[in-house]
Amino acid sequence: MRELAERAGRELEDASPLEILRWAAQTFGNRFCVTSSMEDAVVAHLASRAMPGVDVVFLDTGYHFPETIGTRDAVAAVMDVNVLTLTPRQTVAEQDAEHGPRLHDRDPDLCCALRKVAPLEEGLRGYDAWATGLRRDESPSRANTAVVGWDERRGKVKIAPIARWTQADVESYVAEHGVLTNPLLTDGYASVGCAPCTRRVLAGEDARAGRWAGTEKTECGLHT
Repeated sequence: MRELAERAGRELEDASPLEILRWAAQTFGNRFCVTSSMEDAVVAHLASRAMPGVDVVFLDTGYHFPETIGTRDAVAAVMDVNVLTLTPRQTVAEQDAEHGPRLHDRDPDLCCALRKVAPLEEGLRGYDAWATGLRRDESPSRANTAVVGWDERRGKVKIAPIARWTQADVESYVAEHGVLTNPLLTDGYASVGCAPCTRRVLAGEDARAGRWAGTEKTECGLHT
């Protein structure tokens, strides 16, 4: 599988997102899924064209903005996809009881591990490959994202079909196809995560600057 992923990464580097997703659908069938934070539904929409009825996995951390939950529900209602919602082992209240309230302020890495990373590990067990919306232009930490690569930690093929796209490419696709986007993207948010750890971005900041602002944290752990 590792060799398959690395070869595909080289061969599909210049392919369109739709071509990459068609390769994934043909190679993995129902052992392939898309993960979405419901910041937008671009990759889910692309995947639905390559594989109608594709599984779209969403992590409901218990801390999402209402707009994010609304985007998930709208995607499930209008797109040819099968939205699957994953939840952490503990509710927010149960986590507060065990670790104390506002863990996200005191130990954001642990909070993300409990509410994002662990549920995804469990949710991906039934798949050989998963697709994400990672883009190289989002931040320096994502600059080397492969369009198809090997997820060493999970032992799965990881696909980033829009890795080479810019924000302008995303906006063009959204406009052309009328793709659903999170309303917060028009309210000053360039990247949408959990409400306690996400703020609006300022002029000149990169798209990820509003995530865990004031800390050295740049990733939730799903992609590291």
